[in-house]
Amino acid sequence: MGNKPPKVSIIFPVRNEGTNVKMTLDSLFTVKTNIEIEAIIVDDASDDQCCNFLTSYPHRNKVTYIRANGVGPANARNLGAEKAQHPYLAICDAHMTFENFWIDRLVYHLVKGTTDAICPAIGSISDPTIKGYGQSLTPSLKIKWHQKRKSLFETAVLPGASIITSQRVFKEVGGFDTGFLTWGHEDVEFSLKLWLFGYRCHCDPQVTILHLFRTSHPYKVNYEGIYYNLLRMAYLHFDDKRIKKAKALIVHSPPNTIEKKVIKDGVLVKRAQYVKRRKMDIEDLFKKFNIYF
Repeated sequence: MGNKPPKVSIIFPVRNEGTNVKMTLDSLFTVKTNIEIEAIIVDDASDDQCCNFLTSYPHRNKVTYIRANGVGPANARNLGAEKAQHPYLAICDAHMTFENFWIDRLVYHLVKGTTDAICPAIGSISDPTIKGYGQSLTPSLKIKWHQKRKSLFETAVLPGASIITSQRVFKEVGGFDTGFLTWGHEDVEFSLKLWLFGYRCHCDPQVTILHLFRTSHPYKVNYEGIYYNLLRMAYLHFDDKRIKKAKALIVHSPPNTIEKKVIKDGVLVKRAQYVKRRKMDIEDLFKKFNIYF
């Protein structure tokens, strides 16, 4: 990577993570790297004191702490990016552990120009033999993991657990959608936007970081918020036929009510802006990755 290794800001959105934040930072600052890093903790209205340890944390000088007031995971990531001091961004969950030189090997692909955004293989902390390698979408727009490949490959969706890109690319696509106020589909929308705007997303299967997969969230998640994000994503990026199909996926809330709210929130204006920027349409993108929706 030359005489001067790149510098990376690593952003962790946090909400009621218990001891996981400390576990994650301990791992981050223990593994070997030649990269200068800063950690940015965006504490989005936690009420479990999960970040209190930072006041006396040994690596406190490498950690920026931001307190947010329930802005949601998409905007928490955006807040972290706004405060980032380095030219490359790694956006990671706050319940992870890392391996030696993980960030060096991933950011290398960005510096080299091989890709514009990248993810590692994601393994399970409880059973590291279980791994996923980037993601795609099922015919009902559910996430599915790729099987292992031998070398760097294109992926339709970058898992939100770990996305690495540059400040430049992040800003050019507008970051994560600011209208997503709750959990759900934010990493999918970000990945689709990258592809549709002409950027490339890859997975490096030779790099693995471990993730704590949970059966429930440590904060409230509701169907209405998930469906809102789904339909907003559809209006931003899909054709009319696929918007209708996305609306048909809404079964636990009144679809027309959610649709009216999405439209009231100005999605059509943003859609028009996005259409002008597209280098690829959704039909070609879904064909590229054999997404049958």
